[in-house]
Order: sequence, then structure tokens, then C-alpha cells
Amino acid sequence: MIRVMLAEDQSMVRGALASLLGLEPDIEVVGEAGDGEEAVAVAAAKRPDIALLDIEMPGGGGIAAAERIRAAVPGCRVMILTTFGRPGYLRTAMEAGAVAFLVKDSPARELAAAIRRVRDGERVIDPDLAAAALTAGPNPLSARERDVLAAATDGATIGEIAGRLHLSEGTVRNYLSSAIQKTHARNRIEAAHRARLQGWL
Repeated sequence: MIRVMLAEDQSMVRGALASLLGLEPDIEVVGEAGDGEEAVAVAAAKRPDIALLDIEMPGGGGIAAAERIRAAVPGCRVMILTTFGRPGYLRTAMEAGAVAFLVKDSPARELAAAIRRVRDGERVIDPDLAAAALTAGPNPLSARERDVLAAATDGATIGEIAGRLHLSEGTVRNYLSSAIQKTHARNRIEAAHRARLQGWL
């Protein structure tokens, strides 16, 4: 039996996935979680063979949870299942130790087949997304530029961003200016939007 843990913040989607996988004779869903923090706790308690994680969840999200699960349960292989087929997300997920990256509009039978392939030691990546990731190139933003852009997405002022990140206002302006140039945007709102679309934030 392949022991699988599901982490998905939408309970209806999580329930549907659990039901679909439960129909497979060789797959058992041993735990479910609704956010990143819970995913880490459930994985540590249940020690599944595979953790199937949504990428955008409360409590840190799937990528942050992937790193922590790999550290807590070294034998667990992490698969990312997401609505957001963005090249930057794929690259970040692989860096976090994920071995599979699938989009949610894939047929259900493909998910079960992918779980078996991952159990057998393969990497499984949506082919269209893999091609897009190769052409998109690496994330051009530094870690600090990402922090500042992420803090700017809710319309925060320079002073508010500086306070949140414990930086001077001049430093925040410099990081924002650099991020705007690198994303070829006109302003910080557009820069943050473009970075999110690419999966860089």
C-alpha cells in the first residue's frame, strides 16, 4: 500500500481527492490537513510515503511545508498539486525538495499514476509547465527584493514596509526600484503582480 497524506485548504477539493484516491486498490489516504502548519504535523505523526500538497494554503503554503516535511520525515516524497501552473513555482518547489509538480486540471487517473511513479523513485512534472520553466529562466529577484515586493502588495506605504522588515526607508526604495526594473514594470504594484504571475513571490 502507498500511504498518502493530503494537504489542501479547500475542504471540498480535499474530500474529493481523498475519495478518488480511496478508489485505488494500492493507495491509502492516511492523513489530511487544511494548511501548511497542519500538513507538517500530520506528516510527522503519520509518516506517509507521499505528501500531496497544495501550493497556496494558509500557514506557510505547500513549498514551505515541503521543506519542513522533508526534514521531519526524510523518507516521505513530496508532490505538489496546484491550480497555479507557474514556472517560478515549479523551480521553487523543486528547490524545496518536491519530486512532482502537477496542475489540478489533470485527469484523476493521471494523479494515481503519478503517485505510483513517485513511489517508484521517478520525478513527475507537468510537461507544459516544464517547458515554460525552461524558457522563463531563473527568478531574477533577490530574497530581499521578494520580501519588499511581497510587503508592498497590500498597498503598504514605504514607511510601513520599512517598519515590517526592519529596514530604512531608503533601503526599501532601492529594493523596490531594483525589483521594478527586473520585472520591467512601471510601478511596484505592477511589479508585484508580474512577480506573482511568474511564481517568483
